[in-house]
Amino acid sequence: QVRLVESGGGLVQPGGSLRLSCVASGFTVGHYLMNWYRQAPGKRREFVGFLTEDGQTNYADSVQDRFTISRSDAKNTLYLEMKNLKVEDTAVYFCHRNTGNFRGQGTQVTVSS
Repeated sequence: QVRLVESGGGLVQPGGSLRLSCVASGFTVGHYLMNWYRQAPGKRREFVGFLTEDGQTNYADSVQDRFTISRSDAKNTLYLEMKNLKVEDTAVYFCHRNTGNFRGQGTQVTVSS
Protein backbone atom coordinates (compact mmCIF):
# COMPACT_ATOMS: atom_id res chain seq x y z
CA GLN A 1 0.00 0.00 0.00
CA VAL A 2 1.41 3.37 -1.05
CA ARG A 3 1.64 5.86 1.76
CA LEU A 4 3.24 9.30 2.08
CA VAL A 5 3.59 11.04 5.44
CA GLU A 6 4.85 14.61 5.65
CA SER A 7 6.30 16.25 8.73
CA GLY A 8 8.53 19.12 9.75
CA GLY A 9 6.18 22.02 9.34
CA GLY A 10 5.70 24.72 11.92
CA LEU A 11 5.82 28.41 12.68
CA VAL A 12 8.91 30.31 11.57
CA GLN A 13 9.83 33.95 11.28
CA PRO A 14 10.48 35.57 7.90
CA GLY A 15 14.02 34.78 6.81
CA GLY A 16 14.03 31.52 8.72
CA SER A 17 14.47 27.95 7.55
CA LEU A 18 12.63 24.65 7.77
CA ARG A 19 13.17 21.17 6.43
CA LEU A 20 10.14 19.11 5.53
CA SER A 21 10.24 15.35 5.31
CA CYS A 22 8.02 12.95 3.40
CA VAL A 23 8.41 9.34 4.46
CA ALA A 24 7.29 6.90 1.79
CA SER A 25 6.11 3.35 2.27
CA GLY A 26 4.82 0.74 -0.12
CA PHE A 27 7.26 1.80 -2.85
CA THR A 28 10.82 3.02 -3.39
CA VAL A 29 10.87 6.80 -3.57
CA GLY A 30 13.98 6.83 -5.75
CA HIS A 31 12.17 4.92 -8.49
CA TYR A 32 9.61 7.65 -9.16
CA LEU A 33 9.36 11.32 -10.01
CA MET A 34 8.30 13.03 -6.79
CA ASN A 35 6.76 16.47 -6.39
CA TRP A 36 6.20 18.98 -3.65
CA TYR A 37 3.10 21.13 -3.86
CA ARG A 38 1.59 23.70 -1.51
CA GLN A 39 -1.81 25.19 -0.97
CA ALA A 40 -2.58 28.37 0.92
CA PRO A 41 -6.05 29.11 2.33
CA GLY A 42 -8.40 30.23 -0.40
CA LYS A 43 -5.83 29.62 -3.13
CA ARG A 44 -5.27 26.92 -5.71
CA ARG A 45 -2.66 24.25 -5.29
CA GLU A 46 0.74 25.51 -6.39
CA PHE A 47 3.63 23.49 -7.77
CA VAL A 48 6.81 23.90 -5.71
CA GLY A 49 9.25 21.53 -7.39
CA PHE A 50 10.12 18.00 -8.38
CA LEU A 51 12.94 15.48 -8.16
CA THR A 52 13.34 12.87 -10.86
CA GLU A 53 14.50 9.31 -10.49
CA ASP A 54 17.95 10.27 -11.75
CA GLY A 55 18.27 13.25 -9.44
CA GLN A 56 17.24 16.13 -11.66
CA THR A 57 15.31 18.94 -10.00
CA ASN A 58 13.03 21.72 -11.15
CA TYR A 59 11.49 24.50 -9.09
CA ALA A 60 8.80 27.12 -9.36
CA ASP A 61 10.18 30.60 -9.97
CA SER A 62 8.77 31.72 -6.62
CA VAL A 63 11.03 29.32 -4.68
CA GLN A 64 14.03 29.02 -7.00
CA ASP A 65 17.33 29.49 -5.15
CA ARG A 66 15.57 29.25 -1.77
CA PHE A 67 14.16 25.71 -1.75
CA THR A 68 15.99 22.43 -2.37
CA ILE A 69 14.48 19.00 -2.92
CA SER A 70 16.49 15.91 -2.07
CA ARG A 71 15.95 12.36 -0.94
CA SER A 72 17.49 9.67 1.20
CA ASP A 73 17.33 6.27 -0.44
CA ALA A 74 18.35 4.64 2.84
CA LYS A 75 15.41 6.23 4.66
CA ASN A 76 13.07 6.15 1.66
CA THR A 77 12.32 9.78 2.39
CA LEU A 78 11.87 12.91 0.28
CA TYR A 79 12.94 16.26 1.70
CA LEU A 80 12.18 19.91 1.06
CA GLU A 81 14.78 22.26 2.48
CA MET A 82 13.40 25.80 2.69
CA LYS A 83 15.55 28.86 3.38
CA ASN A 84 14.90 32.59 3.52
CA LEU A 85 11.22 31.91 4.09
CA LYS A 86 8.72 34.61 3.25
CA VAL A 87 5.22 35.30 4.54
CA GLU A 88 3.86 34.25 1.15
CA ASP A 89 5.36 30.77 1.63
CA THR A 90 2.68 30.09 4.26
CA ALA A 91 0.70 27.04 3.12
CA VAL A 92 0.09 23.36 3.62
CA TYR A 93 2.87 21.47 1.88
CA PHE A 94 2.27 18.09 0.26
CA CYS A 95 4.54 15.53 -1.30
CA HIS A 96 3.14 13.76 -4.32
CA ARG A 97 3.96 10.82 -6.54
CA ASN A 98 3.05 11.44 -10.16
CA THR A 99 2.46 7.83 -11.01
CA GLY A 100 -0.85 6.88 -9.52
CA ASN A 101 -1.41 10.42 -8.20
CA PHE A 102 -0.62 9.68 -4.55
CA ARG A 103 -0.18 12.41 -1.98
CA GLY A 104 0.24 12.74 1.73
CA GLN A 105 -1.93 14.58 4.23
CA GLY A 106 0.31 17.62 4.23
CA THR A 107 2.20 19.63 6.83
CA GLN A 108 1.44 23.25 7.73
CA VAL A 109 4.11 25.89 7.27
CA THR A 110 3.40 29.31 8.72
CA VAL A 111 5.79 32.19 8.18
CA SER A 112 4.99 35.10 10.44
CA SER A 113 6.66 37.59 12.70
